[in-house]
Amino acid sequence: MSRSNRERTEQTKQALIDAARKLFVEMGYADTGTPDIVATAGVTRGALYHHFEDKKALFRAVVEREAVAVAEAIDARSSGSATPRQALLDGASAYFDAMAESGRTKLLLLEAPAVLGQLEAGSIDEENAEATLHRGLAAFLPGADPMLRPVTDLLSAAFDRAAIAIAAGGRRADYERAIAALLDGLADHLRR
Repeated sequence: MSRSNRERTEQTKQALIDAARKLFVEMGYADTGTPDIVATAGVTRGALYHHFEDKKALFRAVVEREAVAVAEAIDARSSGSATPRQALLDGASAYFDAMAESGRTKLLLLEAPAVLGQLEAGSIDEENAEATLHRGLAAFLPGADPMLRPVTDLLSAAFDRAAIAIAAGGRRADYERAIAALLDGLADHLRR
C-alpha cells in the first residue's frame, strides 16, 4: 500500500520540525544552519523551503508544537481535579513536568523571545499554557474581573521564571509551594 502525497508531505514536514528541534536544543537557533537541518531530516533544501519560508518560520513551528504539548499536558492533568484550586495545583505540576522535557525550557522561555520577539512568543504562550492558566484562574477566582488578565499575566511570568530556575537546579518542591501560597494569597485578598 503506497502512501498518499498528503502523508508524504506531512511526514517530510514533521521530519523537518523534529530535526530542527534537536539542533536548536543542541546548538541554539543562531548556530543552527539550514544545511544542518536538512541533513539531519534527510530531505532536500527545496523540501525545507516548500514547507517553511525560512529558518525562523521553522523555528516558530517548533515552538508552536512545544507550546501545544505543554498546554495538552496541563489540560490532561487538571481536567479531573476535584476543585478549581486543585486543578491549578495539578496544572502547575503538569507544567513543571512538561517543561522538564529536554530542551523545552530553552526553546520556549529563552530562545523563543530572543528569536521571535517578546510579542510573538507571548502570543504563542497566550494561546496555549497561558490560556489554561486563565481558565483555571477564572474558575478559582470568580470575582477577579477586571484583575483576571493582569493576574494571569503575572502568574504566567512566575511560572516561567520558576521553570527556568528549576531547569538551572532549583528545588521544584519549593516553587510548587510558592505557587500554592500565591494562589491562596490571591483568593484571600479577593475575599476581603
